[in-house]
Amino acid sequence: MKQVIAITLGDISGIGPEVVLKALKNNSLIKRNNFLIIGSKVALPQDYQDCLFIQDQEDLDFKKYPINFLDLDNIKREDFKLGEINKNCGRVALEFIKKAVELTLSKKVVAIVTAPLNKEAVNLAGFNFSGQTGFLAALTETSSYTMMLVSKRLKVALVTIHSSLRKAIEDISIEKILVTIKLVNESLSRCFKIKRPRIAVASLNPHAGEGGFLGDEEKSFIIPAINKAWQEGIEVWGPFSPDTIFYKTTKGEFDVVVAMYHDQGLIPLKLLAFEEAVNVTVGLPIIRTSPDHGTAFDIVGKGIANPKSMIEAIKLASFMVNKI
Repeated sequence: MKQVIAITLGDISGIGPEVVLKALKNNSLIKRNNFLIIGSKVALPQDYQDCLFIQDQEDLDFKKYPINFLDLDNIKREDFKLGEINKNCGRVALEFIKKAVELTLSKKVVAIVTAPLNKEAVNLAGFNFSGQTGFLAALTETSSYTMMLVSKRLKVALVTIHSSLRKAIEDISIEKILVTIKLVNESLSRCFKIKRPRIAVASLNPHAGEGGFLGDEEKSFIIPAINKAWQEGIEVWGPFSPDTIFYKTTKGEFDVVVAMYHDQGLIPLKLLAFEEAVNVTVGLPIIRTSPDHGTAFDIVGKGIANPKSMIEAIKLASFMVNKI
């Protein structure tokens, strides 16, 4: 029997519903898994019939339909406009995720793929989360977690996630770097079946600080964290200057780069794999992936949203499930 992967629609005023439906037209995905879309039916085209619509999780039935749609019926069509930030859409996007986590923890589904939400809409709805990653961590009572972005040529994990640059620098510590290294090592070993992951750590400062001349964070935090990781048997090297280490990793010298802050890691990754990169939340007790793009309000309703990153997110979730 095929395993079931849950897919949440994200912010329904964005391109989430479009890329989900486009992705699930991919026959290779349907051959591998069954899918449970979690959302609100009002987000779909009125003539969409390629699934079994249900309102109770006990009515799941994949014998006839490889795609089931669990309609939470938690928003009305007049409560939002396509392509606009709306607190109602922020609220229901989190409700979709909450239901998906509930079903995953109860073993009804084996993994979650989340379409993008809008952080401003979530905050307007009264939720103090900087993104889906933090919300998932709260729902699963996970204290240590991070983002790892995955593409064919490059994997990047982050020590700090959605913070201002000033706060990200303030938050860097030996413990935070060490925890990130350990999470990445465990994830690559368990979910990607890399026996001895080769982990590269990027410096914070140019040229790895030039021995302290360009900053002392390397000496104070990064090198001690690397040394501690080595003592625990993890193969980790660095700190490397950020202007070279991503290139070296794409050439196969390392399996992943640990970057100190969001844009340090995501700029090179998106330059190489803008339409195919996938976000994996590392450290959760469940598998969660998502496409590495936002809600794209500017193209909603035009029918031109590219589903490639969503397809890759679904493929990666399926791959990780089968590797565990």
